[in-house]
Amino acid sequence: MYRVLLADDEQIERMALAKRLKRHFGGSLDISEAVNGAEALEIFRREKSQIVVMDISMPEMNGVEAAEHIRGLDEDCIIIFLTAYDEFSYAKRAIVIRALDYLLKPCEEEELVAVMEEAMRLTDKRLAGRDVSGLDIPGSDRPTPYIPAQDVRAGETAQAPPGDDGDGRLAQVAETIREYIRNNYMKEISMQDAARMMNYSDAYFCKLFKQCFDQNFTSYLTGFRVNEAKKLLRDRSISVKDVSMRVGYYDSNYFAKVFKRITGMIPSEYRDSETAQK
Repeated sequence: MYRVLLADDEQIERMALAKRLKRHFGGSLDISEAVNGAEALEIFRREKSQIVVMDISMPEMNGVEAAEHIRGLDEDCIIIFLTAYDEFSYAKRAIVIRALDYLLKPCEEEELVAVMEEAMRLTDKRLAGRDVSGLDIPGSDRPTPYIPAQDVRAGETAQAPPGDDGDGRLAQVAETIREYIRNNYMKEISMQDAARMMNYSDAYFCKLFKQCFDQNFTSYLTGFRVNEAKKLLRDRSISVKDVSMRVGYYDSNYFAKVFKRITGMIPSEYRDSETAQK
């Protein structure tokens, strides 16, 4: 069972989030709730939560401040920020926290589930004594680096692109991200890897990504990997385990769960269905 802490001062938002998580993950999550950053920190100290979903804007102590304290107590805790903000006023401070991802309110079910699945996977790796960053996984290389000519330096509070020039710039950024994912989806990449590749702060990259693709990084990457897996599964000479590895999932059981959530079938069933149609 995973110990999850939800922190949001809006009771309706908090209850709705807890309900959605329980509906999808059932008894695998032990969920605690906090109404502000100070209470979140108190609960974290008591329960040693493994996954924290934190609203940024809260009274007494905001989410970034609370997350800074939590990171000081546990450098490997999985932190997910929940925010309704369009501006990037928290980017400079949030970058040192190493959040898994940012969910913009109101977040889509697919985005929430994809991020929580990834948080659970990273927690499993931590408990197994493996490197949470995934950088030392046997057989995986570091993501291919790319630094664009125009960038927003990590930690800066930049504005999103303004007019026709802005639309063109956004399209350019979107294509750079697509190319990065196409070249690296088979490796164990993270949102931070992609942000660092473009020399953006995590917060700015997440919101720019949302502008480009209307979903968060984790959800997009999951969908991309599943689509690539579908292509590979049509070749029966490739085992399901090898397919899993080739699309960036080093745990075939986790891959099967993600694949079934998105397609409604486990990989072997999908392969059989594709063969039957030929």
